Amino acid sequence: MMMKIGDKLLKELSKRYEPESTIDRKFGKYDLTFRTDKEGNPVVLFIGHRNENGRITGDRFTRVIARDTAGQVIKDHWDAKGRA
Repeated sequence: MMMKIGDKLLKELSKRYEPESTIDRKFGKYDLTFRTDKEGNPVVLFIGHRNENGRITGDRFTRVIARDTAGQVIKDHWDAKGRA
């Protein structure tokens, strides 16, 4: 069954991080790996449990950020992409 992104995790993912990087961290009982875009926004998320090779076994999500011509965010949501 596909996991949903809760409010606490969404708050963590709404922060800015180092641009164009891969970040590994713990979140509660889960392991996270996410990649950021050139502005430091997380855009790809792997959540689950890290195996002995360092890879996440769990779910994958991608973020959709749409902006208008003035650069204002008009759409910002996460899409579930299946098992990782």
